[in-house]
Parts: sequence; C-alpha cells; structure tokens
Amino acid sequence: MAAGHWYTCLDPELDGLRSAARNAVHQHNTMPPGERGAAAPLLRGLLAHFADGAFVEAPFHCGYGFNINLGACVYLNAGCIILDSAAVTIGDHSMLGPGVQIYCAEHHKDRALRRAGLEIAKPVVIGRDVWIGGSAILLAGVTIGDGAIVGAGSVVTRDVPAGTTVVGNPARFVGRSNSGVKFSLD
Repeated sequence: MAAGHWYTCLDPELDGLRSAARNAVHQHNTMPPGERGAAAPLLRGLLAHFADGAFVEAPFHCGYGFNINLGACVYLNAGCIILDSAAVTIGDHSMLGPGVQIYCAEHHKDRALRRAGLEIAKPVVIGRDVWIGGSAILLAGVTIGDGAIVGAGSVVTRDVPAGTTVVGNPARFVGRSNSGVKFSLD
C-alpha cells in the first residue's frame, strides 16, 4: 500500500490499523468542543503531522490517520472524510469546507479482483492557502496548487494549477484566484 502498488484491503493488519484510527477518531468526535482546540491530543497522536494552529471540527473520519499531514493553521470543517490509504498533505493556511471528502484508493476495475479487495493508493496533495468548498470530492492522485479554490460540490479528477478556481463535476477551470491580496484588520 505504502509503495503505491496493488494490494488487498482485506488484510488483518490493515483491519487493525483502521480499527485504531476509528477509536481515536471516535474519541475526538465525542470530546467536549472546548477540548478539541489547538491541542487536539487524540489526533496529534494519530496523524503523521499536526502543525500548530491546525483545527479539525467534529465529526471527522479518516481511514488510517498516519498518512495525513496537516500544515500550520489548516482548518477542516465538520464532516470531513479523508480515506488516507496513501499520503494526504494539506498545506499551511488551507481550509476545507464542511463535508469535504478525500479518497486515495482506487478499486480494481476487474470485478473478480475488486471482490478480492484489490486496490491501489495514490497520494493527494493540497498546497498552501487553498480553499476547498463544502462537499467537494478530491479523487486519488490529485494535486491542488497553492492559492487555488475548489468550488462547493466539485469533483476533482485531475490536478488543479496554483492560483486557479475550478468548479463542477468534473471540476473545470473557471478563472484565476485572487491571490496575494493584502488587507488590514485595523
């Protein structure tokens, strides 16, 4: 799985790893809201990297956890699902809306092999300062460039260049993101 080769997801070792993730995620999802803040102790122990300022709203679900890398000040809104059979990297200051789903696995197209649990995992990379709108779906192997915007409900099937906006199913280019805008809260 980690090497990016075909593997069977019907494996006792993988079942154990998914069970450990479910337990940690369940504990995170049932914590009082004030305890889920910056410390996020349960997810810090589960995820590969949980940078300062990252925040994960409940409910949250992940497949394994140990393949997820959250940059500084990343925000995952309620209902996000990350099926991390491969590495998922989310860059600093990126925001995922409610119900965003990230899928790293692709099941085999041959039905007999699919029935046997054969799948392949491909990493998903989200750059810095990216905004993924609510209920968007990112499929295996995609990269979202820095400063990009993915519209709500979009299904991303291919890479999204930095600084662009995509919408729809499948997601298509609709314009450039307004990146680099400076503002003051004064």
